[in-house]
Amino acid sequence: MLSSLSTSSWVVVCRQPLKKISISAVSTSWRPFYIRTHSRSPQRVLVCWAKYAAESGVDGSFSLRMVPPSLLAAEKEEAKAVLTLFLKKQGLRSALAARVINKSDAFVDHLVSQLHSVHKSRYLVGRELTTLEIRDALIPYLETLLEEYGGILVDVVENFPNPPVKESIEANYPNPITEENLDTLVSPSNATLDSKKLKALARVSEISPAGKFPAHVCYLVELGMDLEAIREVIRKFPAFAYYSLDRKIKPLVEFLLDLGILKSDIPTIISKRPQLCGISLSENLIPTMTFLENLGVDKRQWAKVIYRFPALLTYSRSKLKGSVDFLYEVGLSAENVGKVLTRCPNIISYSVEDKLRPTVEYFSSLGIDVAHLLQRSPQTFGLSIEANLKPLTEFFLERGYSIEDVRTMISRYGALYTFSVAENLVPKWEFFLTMDYPKSELVKFPQYFGYSLEDRIKPRYAIVKEHGVRLLLNQVLSLSGPEFDKALRRKVKKKHNN
Repeated sequence: MLSSLSTSSWVVVCRQPLKKISISAVSTSWRPFYIRTHSRSPQRVLVCWAKYAAESGVDGSFSLRMVPPSLLAAEKEEAKAVLTLFLKKQGLRSALAARVINKSDAFVDHLVSQLHSVHKSRYLVGRELTTLEIRDALIPYLETLLEEYGGILVDVVENFPNPPVKESIEANYPNPITEENLDTLVSPSNATLDSKKLKALARVSEISPAGKFPAHVCYLVELGMDLEAIREVIRKFPAFAYYSLDRKIKPLVEFLLDLGILKSDIPTIISKRPQLCGISLSENLIPTMTFLENLGVDKRQWAKVIYRFPALLTYSRSKLKGSVDFLYEVGLSAENVGKVLTRCPNIISYSVEDKLRPTVEYFSSLGIDVAHLLQRSPQTFGLSIEANLKPLTEFFLERGYSIEDVRTMISRYGALYTFSVAENLVPKWEFFLTMDYPKSELVKFPQYFGYSLEDRIKPRYAIVKEHGVRLLLNQVLSLSGPEFDKALRRKVKKKHNN
């Protein structure tokens, strides 16, 4: 409802079907900017811009003046880190993402204002936000903006709070906004972007006089892709609509099948990386695979590697070599480099300077054997230091464990850092406190956090308690059903004999 708009908000999504809306009914603080028209849903989306009011208190928004300057500065840095990572995930190079951040102080302030709006009650009682809470508040918001603005998101960020169009909608469209003229209100930037997508979508949606879809669409459907999946690929990568079936798509599919990839897995691979169909097999794909095999990738595992991370074959040789050289630099042997690339090929996608090196330095500061951790849990190196690694370390330190304890836990269970603090560690820790074990038991068996609380931990522990005996935490959880029963019977028998 437009009547509920607040100047402390930036984007408002009106989910109700639009009837007739008069611009005069909107506060002068608001200017309608963009209307998505390519959706066939009866629910239109009206996105409105607001004047930026960092210190506004209208309609209960939180005032930045209530936050200590030191805390505000720290939160701005956290917001910049989240925004930088988000932009890089959308494909921006590190240098470009940094330039965008440097020109986007107003938008960063806006993100901090969003934090205060979402977590207002926390500040009112004097509690600071954790890194995880900041990330969880901002990432969904940024994803909403990406969904709405797509290819012009960078322009939106850099030009905030001014929309990236020169003329106001009111000047160009003085009449009230109605269902009839709704489709004419499209921003010029998005019109070009959407035009390409619409043409590509039309190409794969054409039906011949014989009542058939284009040949490449029929081929993909036979592979197991439904029409909506094909259209989603086109939305993300419009060029795919123009790939030749006989020269591009079919040769790649047959090549993947020859590698041992299941036919049922082909749709997933194409959906993840449709660009593969546009790369020459003889000039690019096969030489890249040979290059990677020379670096240690197990040629017998190509089916698994490509399914896990098809983008691996689209990286340049220099990018691949740079990542591998860094793995050697931190102490991995040639054999272990091959194992890491085979088990976790997406490690190649991580920037050496912006992701891998800082993560290595962080673990080194804790005294953790980096090479050992990389070998055991390479996926850990794709996590955010601020949003994932530090919160987990702090979680254990706040509960009385030492750095040495954390180091031991990580060496025994490298995947520990991949778990969510809020969704995994907290509930399992709270249940652990009800169990008859000292805290040191988790240092011996950190794998505890890898088991399901409801399906494994609680049922197994309830059985042990019911029999009035005591088993090591390792025995309670890691043994198979029959082995667990044997260990339990031995304990019960020993108890009765005593």
